[in-house]
Amino acid sequence: MVGFVPPVIDGHNDVLSHLQDENAPDDALLRAGTATITVPSARAGGLAAGLFAVLPPAPPWKITRTPGGYEIPMAPPVPFEESARSIAALGARLFRLLAATDGQIRLVKAVGDLDACLQGDALGVIFHMEGAEAIDTQLDALEVWYAAGLRSVGIVWSRPNAFAHGVPFKFPSTPDTGPGLTPAGTRLVKRCAELGIAIDLSHLNAAGFWDVARTLDGPLIASHSGVHALCTYSRNLTDDQLDAIGSSGGLVGINFDVGSLRADGGDDADTPIAKIAEHARYVADRIGVDNVALGSDFDGATMPAELADASGYPLVLAALEAAGFESDEVERIASGNWRRVLAAAWG
Repeated sequence: MVGFVPPVIDGHNDVLSHLQDENAPDDALLRAGTATITVPSARAGGLAAGLFAVLPPAPPWKITRTPGGYEIPMAPPVPFEESARSIAALGARLFRLLAATDGQIRLVKAVGDLDACLQGDALGVIFHMEGAEAIDTQLDALEVWYAAGLRSVGIVWSRPNAFAHGVPFKFPSTPDTGPGLTPAGTRLVKRCAELGIAIDLSHLNAAGFWDVARTLDGPLIASHSGVHALCTYSRNLTDDQLDAIGSSGGLVGINFDVGSLRADGGDDADTPIAKIAEHARYVADRIGVDNVALGSDFDGATMPAELADASGYPLVLAALEAAGFESDEVERIASGNWRRVLAAAWG
C-alpha cells in the first residue's frame, strides 16, 4: 500500500442515476450503502472530486452472443425534448441534493472549487453530460446548462444523436464503426471550447474522435476508456488514438469496468485490480505518465470484486505502485493530471 494516499479525482461515475428514482431521498448520497460513491465511502477512499454523469435512461440491453464475444444493438436516439426534460429533472434533484448536504458536497465550477475539494473541503461534483441529447443543435441550451454548472460534455453515449455517432458495445471490435461528427457536432465542440466546457471522447467512434482532434485546439480527454491493444473492445482506444491524446497534452481515465480490461472481454467481477494498473502502465509507457488518470465508471459497469465502492481507491493506487509507478507518478495519476487538464479545458 502506498505510504501517502493522495486525493483522487475520478473521471467518470454514474452515481447520479440513483436520483432518477423519485422515491430516493434528496440526501441519499450522504448515506453509507446507497451507492458506490457516497460521502462516507469517498472520505474513506480519498475521493476528492469526480465527473458525475447525467444521461437519459436507456432501454434494457439485449446481448447477442457471437463467436468469441458479444454484441449489444445500439440504443435508439433520444429526441431533444425528451432528453432535456429528463436531464432537467435530474439536475433539479442534484441541486436539492447539494442543498441538503450542509456543504459536504460541492458543485465544481472552476479550478478554485476543485482545489478546495482537493484540500478536503467537500466532495466535488463536476457536472458532466454523457451524450449531448439535452442540447439543441442551435446550442441555445448549452448556454443554459453552462450557467447551471455544466463543465464537461461527452458528445455521445453509445447511440447516435444530432452531433455524432457512438460506438456499439461490441467485442471483439475496433472503434471504427461509422461516420464522424455532424456539422452541429463541430459547432458543439467549438462552442464548448469557447465557454470552457471539457469535451469527452469516451463512447465516440473513431471517425468522430479524429474529427474532434482536428477541431479542438486543446487537450483530448477520454474520461473512462481502456487500451484496445490489451482488450479488443469497441470502446477502447487504439494506439494511434493514444498517440493523439498524448500529443495534445490530454489524458486517458483508465476504466475499472472489467469488460474494458480483460483480454477475453468477459464481464467477470473475479478480475484482479492489477488489470487496471496494466492498462495504466501501457498508456504511460506509450505516451507518458502525465497522460494517465482514473475513470472508474462506478455505478455504470461491473467493477472488480475488491472494489465494492469508493473506499477502494487506495487499492487501485497500491496496484499502480506494484506496477512500477513511483509515488510522485501515482499522485499525478490519482489527481494531478485531471487537475491540469481540466484547468486547461476550463480556461
